[in-house]
Amino acid sequence: MNDINYFENIETTVANALDEDIKTGDLTAGLIPENIQATANIYCREKAVICGRPWFDEVLRQVDENAHVEWLCEEGETVEKDQLICIITGSARNILTAERTALNFLQTLSGTATTTSEYVKPLQGSKTKLLDTRKTLPGLRLAQKYAVACGGGQNHRIGLYDAILLKENHIMSAGGIAEAIGIAKFQHPGKTVEVETENLEEVQEALMGGADIIMLDNFTLEMMYEAVDIVNGKAKLEVSGNVEIGDLENLAKTQVDFISTGAITKHLRSIDLSMRFKMKKA
Repeated sequence: MNDINYFENIETTVANALDEDIKTGDLTAGLIPENIQATANIYCREKAVICGRPWFDEVLRQVDENAHVEWLCEEGETVEKDQLICIITGSARNILTAERTALNFLQTLSGTATTTSEYVKPLQGSKTKLLDTRKTLPGLRLAQKYAVACGGGQNHRIGLYDAILLKENHIMSAGGIAEAIGIAKFQHPGKTVEVETENLEEVQEALMGGADIIMLDNFTLEMMYEAVDIVNGKAKLEVSGNVEIGDLENLAKTQVDFISTGAITKHLRSIDLSMRFKMKKA
């Protein structure tokens, strides 16, 4: 993990998720008498990296602060198919109201962490690190960035406010690579300046202009090797564009510093979770 406060908006994020589901009240759970208590077991129905416990817990807290959650696995732990991962005790009515929203957070973030862990494996033993992108689910930026970190990846910039990434249209509007870098460094000294390049000539321009990171967008392997030689450690190099998991090992052999992909956050397959519980009168 790094110094990012992934939980700074967790209360608001959870409140918004609950509001879209509950609105004026849970009509179905309201049929259950208030005195009915439940013990609910949450199972993971496939092998996965579990992620999202803080959001899950916050859902239960906002719905019923008296509900108790006992976790049987750690955050970021890989669990096996049909493993019992947590137990909830409390009001049956409130647990049922919280169920879908709590599971939505857990299955989505576990899906992100699990996919990230699969992408990280081919890079083990190399200098190359896996980065995420800003291609996240709206409203879940920090949560998905957290899930990437849980899965063994690293975070690119969080948003438009914390680092500068000059892409083709920025460069064109500013009058060129050198001009864009100069303006960026003048207006925001101390901020990381990254430049997207599409050919080796632009790599040279970005290097001469003083870019901190040079992105190689849709380069061939041969061009990547040449870019590494040109830069020679004077800036960080990032590979991006249509990165497939099967490409990662060969991309890492070029000795680039980073590989970024939006797939780990936007090509999302949620993890299969289920709740089973028993009820009893208080």
